[in-house]
Amino acid sequence: MGWSKLSIFLEMIKFEHTIFALPFAYTGALLVHQSLPAGRDLLWITLAMVGARTAAMSLNRIIDRHIDAKNPRTANRAIPAGLLRVGEVWVYVVLSFVLLLYAATQLSPLALRLFPVAVLVLTLYSYTKRFTWTCHLFLGLALGLAPLGAWIAIANRFDLAPILLAGGVMFWVAGFDIIYACDDYDFDRSYGIYSIPARFGIPAALRISGVFHIIAPLLFAATGFVLNLGWFYFTGLLLAVGLLFYQHRLVRPDDLSRAGVAFFNLNGTLSVVIFTCTLLDILL
Repeated sequence: MGWSKLSIFLEMIKFEHTIFALPFAYTGALLVHQSLPAGRDLLWITLAMVGARTAAMSLNRIIDRHIDAKNPRTANRAIPAGLLRVGEVWVYVVLSFVLLLYAATQLSPLALRLFPVAVLVLTLYSYTKRFTWTCHLFLGLALGLAPLGAWIAIANRFDLAPILLAGGVMFWVAGFDIIYACDDYDFDRSYGIYSIPARFGIPAALRISGVFHIIAPLLFAATGFVLNLGWFYFTGLLLAVGLLFYQHRLVRPDDLSRAGVAFFNLNGTLSVVIFTCTLLDILL
């Protein structure tokens, strides 16, 4: 595959959206010993995250290619538009899972044993919209593996704190994915795609998203209390709450025109804010 096709591929999987999960993976790594992790661990955690997200998004584009072709919002994606062949994208899926597997071998024994679980979760999400309106929570679970996986990669064990942090990520992601899904309300209802907006309507969906975005900071706060973190961490949490509040001010049932801003800019900022304030809390 040439450079032009690589560029098309990276655009197709929205590689820049890695910013949503990667800072939370680093946050999970920081919190294990409340100190800077070894550079080697950070390197392999980064490569594992790149492999996991690339595989998941590539699979999503393959699995959803027929749905994407029918949806005016997604018909110009690389596979339905004929810019990439399915076989070409499968190459990236395999290489990405190989990268994830090799990174796991360089981290903890438990991380390696849990590799099949990660593959299952990363694959299952793309199918959930075909049978359950809770699909948003499955996406949240997939991204929630970032901090939990990073903790396990270093500590080689489960603990309450990373489970709480992963739960916070799950509800945070599910909340903004509901907002994003409101754009596809008409299409989803017409073609039998499951989502919270399609099941309950846009006004109720935005309220459910708001509830999820109350649960998420509570779980982040619980993480801080369990680990006895300091005021830098909780300041970051307050800033995150402000970003969530502003996100919900941007969208209304009768005006979803700014959902793209809410989806990318604010949520990318939120993950970076929490990571940065966690880092400051540990260093200072």
